[in-house]
Amino acid sequence: MLRIISLNLNGIRSAWSKNVLPWSVLQQADIICLQELKAQIPDLSSEMLAPNGMYAVYHCAEKKGYSGVGIWSKNKPDRVIEGFDGGEFDTEGRYIQADFGNLSVISLYLPSGSSSPERQEAKFRFLDVFFPKMQALRAEGREVVLCGDWNIAHHEIDLKNWKGNRKNSGFLPEERAWLSRVFDELGWVDVYRRLYPDVGEASYTWWSNRGQAWAKNVGWRIDYQIATPGIAAAAKEAAVYKAERFSDHAPLIIDYEYLLPGDAN
Repeated sequence: MLRIISLNLNGIRSAWSKNVLPWSVLQQADIICLQELKAQIPDLSSEMLAPNGMYAVYHCAEKKGYSGVGIWSKNKPDRVIEGFDGGEFDTEGRYIQADFGNLSVISLYLPSGSSSPERQEAKFRFLDVFFPKMQALRAEGREVVLCGDWNIAHHEIDLKNWKGNRKNSGFLPEERAWLSRVFDELGWVDVYRRLYPDVGEASYTWWSNRGQAWAKNVGWRIDYQIATPGIAAAAKEAAVYKAERFSDHAPLIIDYEYLLPGDAN
């Protein structure tokens, strides 16, 4: 089995203090995709640069304490790509890709538009420029898994208070329609939903720090593994880990019946 984990850390140093590394070691994951590092390379400890002997690659934002993505892997990647188009969002550290044979695994962090109208406009710009990237990835003929915090709940089943959030960032009609186009027009697969089409509250991956959202499970499913059809069909089991909290997001763990190069006996 190939185990891939996606987790928004809301700060790698903060998550480290909450024992994210010992937990990740126990998971025996092959690949771990991280988002929202909120750190630059000089801020990272030697342990963060080689977590439990895994290979670690990072794409940090130019702005300090902001955004940033990373990938840990048991196997050394054949190729690593930081950024996707050289535009405004590459300076924010939102995309890193690691290739293993015919498989590409990407850690992705979409902008949130909740802080201001200006950031919502930036989010729409991201969607505009990233759609062609998803077209191009599909055209390459490789198997691809895009892991990350997409900051969009797709359907009503994906958040607790869907009625009250129809005009809020993360559940806007335009954002949801964009995700539908990714699945329906481009043929990408929402792997968790393929496995569990009817799971509601147990699927949430993020909870606001306001009020008692975590205690009352007033959550959103905004962390996804979105994959090409071939490897999506190989997914056997998925879980959202909630026994410990490393950030305001929960890890999304998916096991695929897929061999990486060098793993075959």
